[in-house]
Amino acid sequence: MLEPYLKAGRMEAGCDEAGRGCLAGAVYAAAVVLPPGFVCEGLNDSKLLSEKKRYALRSIIEERAIAWGIGVVTPEEIDEINILNASFLAMHRAIGGLGVIPDHLLIDGNRFTVYRGIPHTTVVKGDGKFMSIAAASILAKTYRDDYMNGLDREFPGYQWGRNKGYPTKAHRLAIEALGVTPYHRRTFALLAGGR
Repeated sequence: MLEPYLKAGRMEAGCDEAGRGCLAGAVYAAAVVLPPGFVCEGLNDSKLLSEKKRYALRSIIEERAIAWGIGVVTPEEIDEINILNASFLAMHRAIGGLGVIPDHLLIDGNRFTVYRGIPHTTVVKGDGKFMSIAAASILAKTYRDDYMNGLDREFPGYQWGRNKGYPTKAHRLAIEALGVTPYHRRTFALLAGGR
């Protein structure tokens, strides 16, 4: 059972990212502020949901949230500042897109950099503990999947529609056979064995 908030009576924004462990593509983050008394059957960590369920929940979240925002950090930026900092930057951009200033941020994970002085709490596996983080995980995942499906049409040989840029065997074999694309993260070990 997910918790509706960390502390009642304040506006909390849940934040999560998607695509951190990928070899290709941008990292996406979402921030979501849910209304008091929000109830949504099936809301959970996006990794535990089917694709169909994630997209159905996305519509509900977008319709009923007080505010939501998406942040994107490109592969070039990831290579420049590293993936950890890129994850923080994506979350900062998502929070900046909310259109409201939350009282507190609930961050999935164990590290975060302060955003504009707003207090925050990091929560390990928070997407399975708090509604707002679970909602953010669904938005981050589905928006990133949409993006990777688009890139798959541009570069069909890498099976990004299926692997979403993660380091599957098929993805690594495609890199070996076809080379890298402009969307690959050059600072990552793209080939098996760290080559």
